Amino acid sequence: MPNAKIKPATRRKSIDVGAELLKSVREMKAGMRARVHRPEVSAVARARLSSGLSQPAFAALLGVSVRTLQDWEQGRREPSGAAKTLMRVAEHHPEILQELAA
Repeated sequence: MPNAKIKPATRRKSIDVGAELLKSVREMKAGMRARVHRPEVSAVARARLSSGLSQPAFAALLGVSVRTLQDWEQGRREPSGAAKTLMRVAEHHPEILQELAA
């Protein structure tokens, strides 16, 4: 490895890893947060959550596999036009889907 002896120019020479870790632990205990991650909930997931149904129950009601529903919820695939319409109904009138699922 010919480049193994070259040190990066951006590396700080006087870093105290132990002190940095202790500082981080104290901040966590004090409830301080550096960042908060709030993932965006897809329209499909919102519709399912508003209906109060589990993924398997919601998928069965729509006539699709659980995997397809998961792909829709995670944005890997897009539902068809008819499925999108059903999602809007589920989001605005969840009681209808709950009634159908019963």
